[in-house]
Amino acid sequence: MQSISTETAAQAEPAAVQAHGGALAAAVSLQGGSQMEAIVRAAQTALDVRRRYQFFVWSQSNLQVLLPHHLIVCGAYSRQHRELRYEVFNSLVLPPVLMEALVDGRGPLMQLLQGQWIDQRGKPAQLPVETLEGAALQPLREALEQGGYQDLLVHGVSRPQRPSELESFFILSSTGRASDPGQRQMLELLLPHLHATWLRVQTVEREFGEPARAPSPRSVDPSGITERERQILSWLREGMSNQEIGEVLGISALTVKNHVRKILRKLHAANRAQAVARAMTMQLLGPMSGEGGLS
Repeated sequence: MQSISTETAAQAEPAAVQAHGGALAAAVSLQGGSQMEAIVRAAQTALDVRRRYQFFVWSQSNLQVLLPHHLIVCGAYSRQHRELRYEVFNSLVLPPVLMEALVDGRGPLMQLLQGQWIDQRGKPAQLPVETLEGAALQPLREALEQGGYQDLLVHGVSRPQRPSELESFFILSSTGRASDPGQRQMLELLLPHLHATWLRVQTVEREFGEPARAPSPRSVDPSGITERERQILSWLREGMSNQEIGEVLGISALTVKNHVRKILRKLHAANRAQAVARAMTMQLLGPMSGEGGLS
């Protein structure tokens, strides 16, 4: 795949899409119009993603249709830190040991995943969880297996003629199912959009003076959110209105509205979607009712 530099990522997306046009047409010709529509929709809606919370919503909606996942880890090269900086978006609660490993670009797990992708010559790579061996990786293997994760699907973008110098790197996984060749092909097709969208988010967040990574569970005290506010956040995640939440909890819609305002203030969120995204990143919420996670 042709690499795209960080500086030109936002402008380079149309060119990357054009370069993949032949492969895209070949892939969808046998899949029917519905898949083509989903790919076009994901590409179009990606162009509107500017902020971190918008990326989370996009990944859980349009991207989710094509690449089902409960976990997506996004990495972008930081010239300030001279390394890939990672952020985790998870719709199921992850144990702290796993969260820490997934944002540690120099840790054994991330180094293993990056090395395997480089060995695959820049093609989507699949790492079965059961192959994680050694004292450093054993606790991570156990955490993944307990969560029902069978493998980790990875792909990225490296600098032109420098395959070991990554500009972006992505990890996806779902509970209860392993990735298949179709998912690897879909990730290959969607990588230009994923790459350009994530780098655009990084650029815009820096312009707004926000940190490159979202608050971690340790940077915000979870005790600041009350149990009632957690309940309301869980219903917000499921798209319920103030009136509907009030009926479930036996309180008025006005009371719910006041709770939402407090939640936004405590999480430093501009709106409900951003509040939900930050709450899930900080592991303040459990699985969604009925299925154990977003789909």
